[in-house]
Amino acid sequence: MSEIINNREQQPIQNTERLEMLKQIFTDLHNGRNTAEVKGHFDAYIGKIRVEEISQLSHEFVNFSEEELKRIYNQHTEIFKEAVAEDTRKQQPEEQPGHPVHTFKLENEELEKLVKTKLQVHLWHFEKEDTAENVYKLLEDIHLLLDIDKHFNRKEHLIFPFLEKYGIYGPTNNMWRIDDFIRDAIKETKQQLTNYQGDKKAIIQIINYVIEEVNAMIYREENILFPMALNNFTEDDWVKIAHESDEIGYCLTEPAAEWRPERKQLDTNAISEGYIRLETGILSLKQLELILNHLPVDITFIDHEDVVRYFSHGKERIFARTKAVIGRTVQNCHPPKSVHVVEELLKDFKAGRKDSEDFWIKFQDKYVYIRYFAVRDENGKYIGTLEFTQNIAPIQAIDGEKRILS
Repeated sequence: MSEIINNREQQPIQNTERLEMLKQIFTDLHNGRNTAEVKGHFDAYIGKIRVEEISQLSHEFVNFSEEELKRIYNQHTEIFKEAVAEDTRKQQPEEQPGHPVHTFKLENEELEKLVKTKLQVHLWHFEKEDTAENVYKLLEDIHLLLDIDKHFNRKEHLIFPFLEKYGIYGPTNNMWRIDDFIRDAIKETKQQLTNYQGDKKAIIQIINYVIEEVNAMIYREENILFPMALNNFTEDDWVKIAHESDEIGYCLTEPAAEWRPERKQLDTNAISEGYIRLETGILSLKQLELILNHLPVDITFIDHEDVVRYFSHGKERIFARTKAVIGRTVQNCHPPKSVHVVEELLKDFKAGRKDSEDFWIKFQDKYVYIRYFAVRDENGKYIGTLEFTQNIAPIQAIDGEKRILS
């Protein structure tokens, strides 16, 4: 096939011939042929591969078992390294702060930083000595890494549906499953660390697996998935994705800015000026948000699946909140040592054993009254939990009466 190698440099292989050759190369890989040997054929006969060709390939190779998919995805990543053709788009809107891909890449930077500067370092210390302190440091790192779920959710529920709209199904069929493997491994790591009984080898093995898979997923996203989406999505698609991203939340960081493309089809002012009809009145969305933010308390709502859906944003919050908590399970917003208290309370609410619970603590110069209420519908069905936090120190200081204006 030396003539094909020489011709590749002189004239491009016809698309159909090239695609068939790609299919054969990857069929050999899937049938167990040595990865290095397959990569050698790939480099010789294909050279650079375009993301459009990868999308066609991923559509061809689906329905693998769990073990096959893990093996094959890692082999694909090895072969594609340094082989993905350079992006030739004239305009690159993803470089604008706030664009969904810009935000995804910011999150990937934070994930890489977490893995390299914390998780790998703490794993090295754990390998030397598996003290309770080293176990706890790893547990803190894994606790942060659980935030990757929001990154994956936005990818799966916002990026994948639009890819399917353009006939690209490979990521939905395969990448989503790999995401789930990573999620499961992180959760399993947390469980093993929480109940650590001295099985050092098992901890090292699963954390190394998590590190390897997270790094590989970052590579696949930035070199294959995101270019694939950018080559196919319209500006209107990206506007819709940006608009709906807040509902899911962000991983370890937030968008660098609000993205405002030159031609924006969605009228966000109209959205914010919409009205809600309540049983005792009608409010605009803007009025409702301002009312909630002017209450002299902090409010957080957790839905029936324990996911944080809303928090008020008053002038003086008692406990810091960022938009990154939206879409995150409440268990993952608490330190590991206090999670059991949260879970026990939520179990009681869901089972109907309790309707409320109160706590009060000294915090800095404040005396904080924290109240939890089970939110139920008219039929008594559990809808979620409302957290109500207030600094009651000024109230406790009240004495006598006040009947005139200040």
